[in-house]
Amino acid sequence: MLRALFTVSLAGVVSCGTQHGTHDTQGELVLSSRTQPEEIPGYTLGGPEVAPAPITLEELGLIKKSLLFTAEDEKYLRISRGVLEPHVEELVGVWYGFVGANPHLLASFSSDAGEVDSAYLERVRARFERWVLDTASAEYDQDWLDYQFEIGRRHHRVGKNETDNARAEDHVKFRYIQALTIPVTTTLRPFLEKGGHSTEEVEKMHAAWVKSVTLQAILWSYPYVKDGDF
Repeated sequence: MLRALFTVSLAGVVSCGTQHGTHDTQGELVLSSRTQPEEIPGYTLGGPEVAPAPITLEELGLIKKSLLFTAEDEKYLRISRGVLEPHVEELVGVWYGFVGANPHLLASFSSDAGEVDSAYLERVRARFERWVLDTASAEYDQDWLDYQFEIGRRHHRVGKNETDNARAEDHVKFRYIQALTIPVTTTLRPFLEKGGHSTEEVEKMHAAWVKSVTLQAILWSYPYVKDGDF
């Protein structure tokens, strides 16, 4: 039901510009899987160009503790990767459908005149697909922590559009970053049910995802917060 609600055709959204992939029988764009890091433009996890995080791993641990995020959650995130990986394009398609159906969200990929930058949509989608796998297998080490702050910078006016030379609004409003944790984690659950696991295991995978997405949204918020207040 929820997947049907959020799966909206993006054919009109990505009808202009260069497109890589094929089209299904309804004419919707179906992007080929590009989840290998070396094949993803702008994916720089672990790269030398990523600035060090402004908090320590010890401070990250305190945030996790505040979220009741435990080793068991990490275990169930890893289990979820095997469930989600075969469906990652479909899952991200659901999320993209939700964005495409809401002009206030699609504005982040559009110029001031309302023209959608389809190349930007496509490049971000490839990184979004990889984000699913990274979330499910995160080590929560220094490289991972550094990259979360890079992701936050790419949403804020201090760095948005730079990575992809995009023609789009130069700032994602803070309120939407936090709000989107709900549609992302809610529509994820039907995909977690595809792996043949028990209801209890699905619940644990889903709870772990809610905690992880919340944790990441907190870290992404750093450039939005006054100095000294984070």
